[in-house]
Amino acid sequence: MNANTLDKMRKLKFFGMFRAFKASMETDQLNNYTADEMIAHLIESEWDDRQNRNVERRLHNARFRYKASVEEMYYHADRNLDRNQIRRLAECTFITRQENLLITGSTGIGKSYIASALGHQACMMGYRVLYTNTAKLFAKLKMAKADGSYIKEITRIERQQLLILDDFGIQPFDHQSRASLMEIIEDRHGKMSMIITSQLPVNKWYEVIGEKTIADAILDRIIHDAHRLELKGESLRKKKQPIQEN
Repeated sequence: MNANTLDKMRKLKFFGMFRAFKASMETDQLNNYTADEMIAHLIESEWDDRQNRNVERRLHNARFRYKASVEEMYYHADRNLDRNQIRRLAECTFITRQENLLITGSTGIGKSYIASALGHQACMMGYRVLYTNTAKLFAKLKMAKADGSYIKEITRIERQQLLILDDFGIQPFDHQSRASLMEIIEDRHGKMSMIITSQLPVNKWYEVIGEKTIADAILDRIIHDAHRLELKGESLRKKKQPIQEN
């Protein structure tokens, strides 16, 4: 009977229950549970298994460049990185409030690591996240317009509760990329959050975006009530901090 039960659990994809029940059989623990305790144990095991698989799926779909964690963040006085601010951001309430986070600083200072760490934290807390290099994203959107998949790509971006645009401003926006950026920002404004990292200070973003009227419209939506991290100091690569990336 137990073998039949295990087979049905597997076919129903109750993998958490399957493993818990099988382990209880193999360790001869079945008689140590009352009926209600066994049910509670199986339900809890299935719940944990599904939660873990959901987290793994969100992490996979986010496509992070780095494996990063808030716990391994590197704090130093000359970085201008406040531990309490990071802890507050790691609670991800800024996502619930549909607020943005802007991270600026020189190359190698750890902007991408911080963005990825907060993105990982958001995935753990159940949010849908997408990490992307800004230049690669808009190159991909150009190709999508050419092959007819643009709406699909924009819709995929729109579904993300947190969008991480890394290395914003590495190259100036042309007309097509500027229009796509405006569309993304307009879709997300007041609805979903963004983390943007850039080597350039925010007041230089107008020049990178170009066309003052559009730049004003975009930055008004990005900057309004945004949290900011303005990192300082030398490149962490020079200091040989392996867990920190630009």
